[in-house]
Amino acid sequence: MSYSLFLLAFVLGIGGGFQYGLQISIINSPAEYIKSFIHETCLRRYGSSPSEEMITLMWSFVVSIYSIGGLLGALSAGYLSVRFGRKKAMLFADIPSLLSAALMGFSQLCGSFEMIIAGRLFAGVCGGLALNIHFMYAGECAPRKLRGLVAVTASTAIAAGKFVGFALGLREVLGVDALWPILMAANALPALIHLLTLPFFPDSPRYLLIDKKDKEGCIKAVKWLWGDGDHTAEIDDMMAEQEAIREEKAKSMCDLFRDRPVRWQFITLFLVCSCTQLIGSNVVYFYAYSVFINAGIPPAQTHYVSLGVGITEILTTLMCIFLIERAGRKTLLWKSYTVMALALGLLTVTLSLQDSFSWVPYCSVVLIFIFIMTFGIGPAGVLCSLPTEIFIQSYRPAAYVFNGIMNWIQLFILGLLFPFIVEGLGSFCFIIFLTYCLSMAIFVFLVMPETTGKTMLQVMEEFNHLNYRGKKKQTTLEQSNCSVVTVTRL
Repeated sequence: MSYSLFLLAFVLGIGGGFQYGLQISIINSPAEYIKSFIHETCLRRYGSSPSEEMITLMWSFVVSIYSIGGLLGALSAGYLSVRFGRKKAMLFADIPSLLSAALMGFSQLCGSFEMIIAGRLFAGVCGGLALNIHFMYAGECAPRKLRGLVAVTASTAIAAGKFVGFALGLREVLGVDALWPILMAANALPALIHLLTLPFFPDSPRYLLIDKKDKEGCIKAVKWLWGDGDHTAEIDDMMAEQEAIREEKAKSMCDLFRDRPVRWQFITLFLVCSCTQLIGSNVVYFYAYSVFINAGIPPAQTHYVSLGVGITEILTTLMCIFLIERAGRKTLLWKSYTVMALALGLLTVTLSLQDSFSWVPYCSVVLIFIFIMTFGIGPAGVLCSLPTEIFIQSYRPAAYVFNGIMNWIQLFILGLLFPFIVEGLGSFCFIIFLTYCLSMAIFVFLVMPETTGKTMLQVMEEFNHLNYRGKKKQTTLEQSNCSVVTVTRL
């Protein structure tokens, strides 16, 4: 990887995945302080103390509105990335981020908990927009042999954001009553760094060539990002993709549902990429604290356990960077789904028996770390690059919008239903996620083609064997009203 491409991946990570991971983890530490602030504010305004149920409801709203903002951001990602380009769309995401930091940072000074709610909403808009553009931008800027490696850096940025959020929330740092507004405004610093550095980088070469028809700009961007050398083959691949889609405009989500040339790409996107909340990582984290306490870790030290989990996530995504181009996407996915299914099955058993034998909680600890490591090596890293690789340029923005919408909706629904699921099923709730992981292992192994080292058109041809199964004659792929490419069926 060239130094310029590495710097771009780093800067994109600061403004994209890092912001998402930071907001996911940073909200846990100041929970009691914000609840106390809501109580004091209502008492000062209305002269009476709000009920515990009302405070809990307002706190739930503070937490869950982030998903609503994320959904709004994801909905806008497709239009902004096509209308203004990947780089400008990423820069737009810094505006709601800085606005959210200002609102939450001055909320206590202004005596308004509503500013926290509004700030979380804008932080969600930033997360939904920036995360989608981050995946797309990084994947399109990488040469074919490094496409997976560069895309996985987004997963590393998310893990790093979670770790920093946990670290800042420690009592020794910002996790105290007097400093929680500064903690909640911590996203301003990465937004400023991103806003000041990204303008020095070029836009995506694929966007410049295929969407803007700027071949000269594409060649300059390629040389800037990849260094001096012969990049003719890569540019020829982009030209072939441009010829394949001809003058077609960017597709909408309705086209994803409707168009036969992308039917199995869409099915793969929905099952493998858009349902990642069903893997069960959030449920494992929920049970992790009780498991660690039963294993002898004092409750006061659970924040430090979070740091250990965060470090594990970062290390496993770094491992995925080195494995993804060697082992291949398909192999990493189906094997990791299989291991996670086994880990969830055994975890169901050990959690059910953890009060029966003194050594069982230690088995649960081992299984939790196996699950976290496997998740980082497999889905957390591989799925960052998959939408870029299985869709050609005209469908890619719509695919990312759909993927983002589905993930944010699932995050919101799971956040609401999760307490009831745990209360009703206990540790047996893992069976739901076990079933999903096992089903995806079978689907990926039997259906999904390998994308490693292939051009976008080669991947499209692999999926055409599924989209036009049983047709041996020459098939003209029709996308909406335009004929895009003629492929000879084998």
